[in-house]
Parts: sequence; C-alpha cells; structure tokens
Amino acid sequence: MENILSICLGIGLSAACGFRVFIPLMVMSIASLSGHLALSDNFQWIGTYPALVAFAVAAVLEIAAYYIPLIDNLMDSISGPAAIAAGILVSASSFIHMDPLLKWTLAIIAGGGTAAVFHGSTALLRGASTALTGGTGNHAVATAELGVASGLSILAIALPLLSMVVILALLFFIIRKGFRKLLKPKSTEASSP
Repeated sequence: MENILSICLGIGLSAACGFRVFIPLMVMSIASLSGHLALSDNFQWIGTYPALVAFAVAAVLEIAAYYIPLIDNLMDSISGPAAIAAGILVSASSFIHMDPLLKWTLAIIAGGGTAAVFHGSTALLRGASTALTGGTGNHAVATAELGVASGLSILAIALPLLSMVVILALLFFIIRKGFRKLLKPKSTEASSP
C-alpha cells in the first residue's frame, strides 16, 4: 500500500508540474521541512531551507512571467522541457522503498508523461486564449493554472489517492475534448456534397 500511495503522490505532483514547474517543488520542500513528506534517498536536499528559498524565488518569478503579455507564450515553450524534467524529479523523489529500475522507469514514463500531457494542454489553451482574446484572457488562464498547480500539489501530499481521481478526471476531460476536435472536421467534410 505504501508503494501505491507514493506512486499516486508522485503522479499528482507531476501533474501539478505540468501547470507550474516550481510550485510543486516548493510545496514538497515545505511539506518535507514540516515533517509531512518523506523523500527518497538522494533527494533529501529538496527538504532543506536553501532549496525552499530557491524554489520560492523561482515560483514567484514564474508566476509573474505568466502575467506579462507575450512573455507568457514564450514561457510555455521554455517551460515545456522544464515541466517534464520537474515531473520526473518529483516522481523519483516520491517513490520510496522501490527498486531503482522500477523507480526511474515509472518516474520517466508516468511522471514525465503526466507533466507533458498537462503542460501541452495548458499551452494549447493559452494559445487559443491568445488567438481569441488577443492575450487579454491569458490572465484568467494564468490564474487558473496557478490555482490548479497549488491545489493539486497540496492535494497530492495530503490525499494522494484523491489526487489520482482528480488527475484521471482531468485526463478524461482533456481526451474527450481532443477527440471532439479531431472528429468535428471529419463530420463536416462527410456532410459536404
């Protein structure tokens, strides 16, 4: 059961990395320093005060950048690889008492993959917001992303199983919307004379 909870924790934090890279790392650092989160061997540095300060400064800068027009779209392209790397890192640091091969395989596939899916979805949403509103709607998108990243990070640490339910619901929503977009043009082409 401990491995299942650590996998849910890692995937929950990875999903949050898809929305904001440094918020989950900052939340992990706070939780570790307060004794609410045990970290895997070789990742104890996340639960130190210097790491907390670094993550907090990086989180503030990241949040601010998403509220600056045009910089927010640039941040999406820069933070894509960073979100995947952070997803792998938070997953690997959460998987305790696990064989290293299984740990890193799960961290790369589940952690990095989850972060990539959510980051890609938010980047598409920001692009659509920019196209439809000329960038004026991006503040609302940035605020929603910040809220989801913060809430999901806290939920993953407090209730890892519930965070998995939320992630699966979000994935279902994303996949459903994606398939609707893919199928919509085909149905209009088929009805054309």
